[in-house]
Amino acid sequence: MDPTLFAALLGGIGGAARGLVGLAKALTQKRRLIWSYWLLTVFIAIVIGGATGIVFNFEPRLSVLAGYAGTDLLEGIYKSFKAQKVLVTK
Repeated sequence: MDPTLFAALLGGIGGAARGLVGLAKALTQKRRLIWSYWLLTVFIAIVIGGATGIVFNFEPRLSVLAGYAGTDLLEGIYKSFKAQKVLVTK
C-alpha cells in the first residue's frame, strides 16, 4: 500500500475514534446527532493524517494521533472564533 494512503487511512481511524467518543457523549445526553458533521471531521482527520505521514516519514502512530488530536484542535479553534450573540443594553 502507498505510504501516503496508509498514513491518511490511519489518520481517518484516529478521527473516527474521536468521533465515536463524541457520538457516545451525544447519545448519553440524548442530543441530536449530526452525521454530516461527523463525516466532515473524519474527512479532515484523513487529510491531517496523510499530511502528518508525509512530513514525519510515515510514522503510523503519529498519523493516528494526528487524526485524533488534529480534528479536536481545529474544532477548538473554530469554537473560539465562532461569533457569539451579544446583548447590547442602553
